[in-house]
Amino acid sequence: MHTVAAGSLVPNHTGYDHTAVVPDADVFRSLLERSGLCLARLDLQLRVVEANDDFVTQFGHSRESLLGRSFYELLHPGVHGPMRKQFARLVEGRRQRFVEHLAGIGPRHAVFTGDITGIAVHDAHGDLVQFVVVVNPEKGEQPNAVVVDRNRILTELDARILEGIATGESTVRLASRLFLSRQGVEYHVGTMLKKLKAPNRAALVSRAYSLGVLSVASWPPRVSADYIK
Repeated sequence: MHTVAAGSLVPNHTGYDHTAVVPDADVFRSLLERSGLCLARLDLQLRVVEANDDFVTQFGHSRESLLGRSFYELLHPGVHGPMRKQFARLVEGRRQRFVEHLAGIGPRHAVFTGDITGIAVHDAHGDLVQFVVVVNPEKGEQPNAVVVDRNRILTELDARILEGIATGESTVRLASRLFLSRQGVEYHVGTMLKKLKAPNRAALVSRAYSLGVLSVASWPPRVSADYIK
């Protein structure tokens, strides 16, 4: 991946702006050269215009198919809302960078989690010209990654049970409210534990939040429609 060097030309609607200088080029070059970082450059429409090998491998696309793709297409829908808010703050100049939780879609539609650092890049006039994103996947996450078939892995009943567990409802209460037996509730809970590779109910809720199955922006908890069959 080539970085934008100080004094390089920045494209605009008429061609190239010879006065647009990216002042933080050395910082980005330093980030690029550090091993293990997944680094990409986005335009103002949040399309991928450049990415290093680690980024390409992490998201499981060929370089040709990755370039020009909306960054949101690489993320699970459950994290789109928080991510849009963070990029909006960069556009509005309220901050220069952010760190946010990430749930990305990797090879074979496997969801991986981690965090992302977004950096606003300005030219010599102070105008925003691009973004740089650094993705830091959780170590050891890939062997236990959840493979999502078109992001729809829960039945409507599973979703209601998961929401109830997240609010602290007991098995008896869930069974009564959803017109199930206690054994029926436990069966559905066991199915979700296997699907999300969680050892117990507490881990199930935590896993669901980390993957974006449960929205972090609502209370009581709600399962994203993208995860419901």
